[in-house]
Amino acid sequence: MEPYDILARKRAGLRLDEGQLRAVVAGASGKGWSDPQLAAFLMAAAINGLDGEETQWLTQAMLESGEQWRLYEEVPALGDKHSTGGVGDKVSLILSPLLAACGQPVVMLTGRALGHTGGTADKLETIPGLDLAIDRQRCLRLLDQTGMAIGIATEAIAPADRRLYGLRDCTATVDSLPLITASILSKKLATGAGAIVFDVKTGDGAFMREREDAVALANLLVETCQRIGRRASALITDMSQPLGRCVGHTAEIGETVACLEGRGPEDLTELVLALSEELSRLAGSGVARTGLEAAIESGEARAKFDQWVEAQGGDPSSLAELGRRRAPEVMPITASRSGTLAAVATRRLGLLLGEAGAAARGGRAIDTEVALEYDARIGQPVTAGDELARVYLRRRDEELYARFAACFEVADEARPPDLVAARVARAD
Repeated sequence: MEPYDILARKRAGLRLDEGQLRAVVAGASGKGWSDPQLAAFLMAAAINGLDGEETQWLTQAMLESGEQWRLYEEVPALGDKHSTGGVGDKVSLILSPLLAACGQPVVMLTGRALGHTGGTADKLETIPGLDLAIDRQRCLRLLDQTGMAIGIATEAIAPADRRLYGLRDCTATVDSLPLITASILSKKLATGAGAIVFDVKTGDGAFMREREDAVALANLLVETCQRIGRRASALITDMSQPLGRCVGHTAEIGETVACLEGRGPEDLTELVLALSEELSRLAGSGVARTGLEAAIESGEARAKFDQWVEAQGGDPSSLAELGRRRAPEVMPITASRSGTLAAVATRRLGLLLGEAGAAARGGRAIDTEVALEYDARIGQPVTAGDELARVYLRRRDEELYARFAACFEVADEARPPDLVAARVARAD
């Protein structure tokens, strides 16, 4: 079928079959469809929607447009975890070595910063010598050596997604749930983990700010995985405030080490344990919370992280000093009145950190030492003048500091948000 006929059909709100969706993806992978034609498809799909089967067919075609490693054929218990992104989210850095230390193999392909969120790859690359370039063979070697592998997707994985992803931004179709699902899964399923847990964020610092939108995305991700034959579930988790106490590249490496040593903040530790239990259950290894806690207490989790860093070319002896690095200008953010911390403009905090240097913009390199340390939590009583957070900048900037301070709201009372709001699963 010609592009014109497919576009006319979807514009009219009619359902596309598998062959028609494969034609779209083939056109995105090669030169068969022009950018205007692909943009028209994205707009029609965003407005008229894709049902469950259409989403499955689009996802599968995008997945099959590139390399598939099928690692489950050689590592049947292999698990993966994906987060929809947030501010201070370093869960992947902790969960992977923790589970690997307990005998649960984990593979992850990570990404770079997007919008207000920090990129796992960017954080890890602050470790001297660490090489995140992996292919199937290197991935298998790392899994054999350390029980975990983390890398950046190669250009051969889901090439159709790169073209469609770029067009989604300029066609205002970024928030289409079927298009989000196909984009995430076409890369996530390419490694071939048999079980995947999704950490779907909700709140001010999440891409899905409203809980009902987060639940809808979680349902579609889990449903599509199961249609394709992969075990999956999702936790709906809070991103109405930064996760943990540290935001920023070297600061988050420091907090990762602290958490692996049992010194991490309560919310971050609890979320890591919850997601680890969920992935272990799905993958069939059955690691209980007591086993996870024991791996932290014994030092095995931290030792596994060091082992993995060295296996991927990094220097584990640098981690302690690296985690203490901060930009030199410390500016405390204090409570303007007594009351309760009621709200945090988390998305704005992430954008401000990027503006201060924590994101690569306009050819500017990332300043890995720009950071925010977050002390108070929503629902916590505070007194006027109490320190809510500290921002570490490369140079003193009163105007930027005032914008950081305006992100914190104190009111008479407020209820702390639920860290894990819901679990989404189709079949156990």
